[in-house]
Amino acid sequence: MNERETLKVNESGHLEIGGADCVDLAKQFGTPLYVFDEAYIRRMMRVYRDTIEKEYGGNGLVLYASKAFACEAMYRIADEEGIGADVVSGGELYTALKAGFPASKIYMHGNNKLDYELEEAISAGVRCIVADAVTEIDKIERIASEKGVVQDILLRINPGVEAHTHAYIQTAKTDSKFGFSVADGTAEKAAEYALSKAHVRLRGFHCHIGSQIFEKQSFVLAAEKCMDFAAKMKGKTGFVTEELNLGGGFGIWYTDEDRKIPPEGYAEYLEALLCAVAEKAEEKGLKRPYILVEPGRSIVGEAGITLYTVGAVKEIPGVRKYVAVDGGMFDNPRYALYQAKYTPVLAARANEEGTETVSVAGKCCESGDLVCADVRLPAAKPGDLLAVLSTGAYNYSMAMNYNRNLIPPCVLVREGKAAYIVRPQSYADLTRNDAVPEYLRKKDAKSGKE
Repeated sequence: MNERETLKVNESGHLEIGGADCVDLAKQFGTPLYVFDEAYIRRMMRVYRDTIEKEYGGNGLVLYASKAFACEAMYRIADEEGIGADVVSGGELYTALKAGFPASKIYMHGNNKLDYELEEAISAGVRCIVADAVTEIDKIERIASEKGVVQDILLRINPGVEAHTHAYIQTAKTDSKFGFSVADGTAEKAAEYALSKAHVRLRGFHCHIGSQIFEKQSFVLAAEKCMDFAAKMKGKTGFVTEELNLGGGFGIWYTDEDRKIPPEGYAEYLEALLCAVAEKAEEKGLKRPYILVEPGRSIVGEAGITLYTVGAVKEIPGVRKYVAVDGGMFDNPRYALYQAKYTPVLAARANEEGTETVSVAGKCCESGDLVCADVRLPAAKPGDLLAVLSTGAYNYSMAMNYNRNLIPPCVLVREGKAAYIVRPQSYADLTRNDAVPEYLRKKDAKSGKE
C-alpha cells in the first residue's frame, strides 16, 4: 500500500484515517461511507494561503472550489482558515450562506447561470461574478440596475492552453463551452462590451485550463498568456487589470501511475504561477494584479476515502473476477463517466499484498457499474471491508439516487474522533418529493376514500 499523509496502517493491520480505525468507523456508521480527514483539509488550505502571503505579499485570496465537495462543514472550515470560496450554482451559494460564510469572499461561476441564481448572488452581495457570456453581462447589468448596485465581475477568458488530461476535464482548449477565446478576438470584444456598462464593473480576468494536471509549465503558460492579454487591453482601452483568477486543476494521487505530491509540494505550483505573473507585470509595465486561485480536488481529494462492504465475489474463468460492494456508480460515477482509476485496500488487512487481479463492481443494474477495474487485491471474501482511496473530491458531489439507492453519509475525522457532516439518507428522503395525481390514488371500494 502507498501510505499517504492522512493514512496509515495501525498495529492491528487496519487502515487508519486521521487517527480513526476504519474498521471501527464501519461498525459505528455502516457502509457505504465517505470519510474525510479534517487535519489534511486544513493543512492543504494553509499551504495555498501561506504561499500567497509569503511569495506575493498577501495580495491575493485562495478560493475553495466548492464543486469538489460542498457541505456546511466545509464552508465553516474554509472560513476558519481565512480563505474564500467559489460557487457554481444557487445550491452551492445557498449552502455557503447557510453556513455563515461571508458573501464578500464568494465568487460565482458557471457557463449558464440562471436568472434567479444571478439575482440571488447579487442580492447576497457576492464579491464577484465570473461572466461567461455576453448575454450574461446583459443579465447582470439588468439585475444590478434594478437593485441599484454596481456588480463587480471577472471575464472568463480562454487562453488556448491544452493541459495533458482527459478531454472531458479540459476547459481551456479553443473548442470549449467555457469562456471567451483570446485567439479569435471574442475575449477582447467581450471585455470592451463589459466596460461599456453602467452597473457592471470589470475587475479583471479568469481562466481555468482543466483538472488533474501535473505539468507545472501548463499553469505558467496560462498565466503568461493572461498577462499578455491584460497588457493588450491596457494598451487598447486603458483598462487596468485589478484581479487575475488563475483557477485550479492541480493533480492528486489516485494510483501509483500518478505523481505523489506531499501537501507542501503544492506550494511549488503556486510559486511558479505567482512568479510568472510578477515577471510579466514587470516586463509589460503593469501593476501586479490581486491573484486568486481555486484549488478544490487538491484540498479535499486525498483527504477522503470511501468504505464499502464486500458482498458477492464472482469469477469468470479466464475472463475476470468481480468483487461486488454495497456501493457503486451511485456514490462514485467517475469510472462510468471517464474510466477514472482508484486504489482499493482491504481495510482490515491493509498490510497484505495483492495476490489477484479483480474488478470492484457496484450494485446498480448497469454493466458499466464499476468502482475500480483490473486492480490488485488480496483474496477478498464476503463481509470484508474495502476502502477506496482518494475519493474526497467529485464523489459525494456527483452522487445520485440511481436505482433509488441511498447516497452514503459523510463523516469528518478529527484527532481520531468522527462525526457526521452529511447525515444518512432514508427511504422517506427518497419519496419526500414524490407526488401522485388524484386519478392514480387508490380508493377504498366501499367508502370511496383513500
